[in-house]
Amino acid sequence: MVHGTDFRKAPLSTAEFAAIGDGRLAYVKPILSEELNALFPQAPELEPGLALYALLGADGSPIVVADTREALIESAREHELVTVSLH
Repeated sequence: MVHGTDFRKAPLSTAEFAAIGDGRLAYVKPILSEELNALFPQAPELEPGLALYALLGADGSPIVVADTREALIESAREHELVTVSLH
């Protein structure tokens, strides 16, 4: 708040998130194997409790999954994507 003015804005729409970074921005999200099929329905079922990393577009659309963060970052580079991590 600046001098009594509230600058909060409504959340961005899916299209607005998709436009961030001109479609070249993606984020890394740690997930468990139990969450895999919700993001990637075509993925095979894995044993529960495995730590994985998903690369998602700025709008949340799934791109790729890997078992290490390093492999995921390398895949993003190959596809000329800029990655960010969320905390």
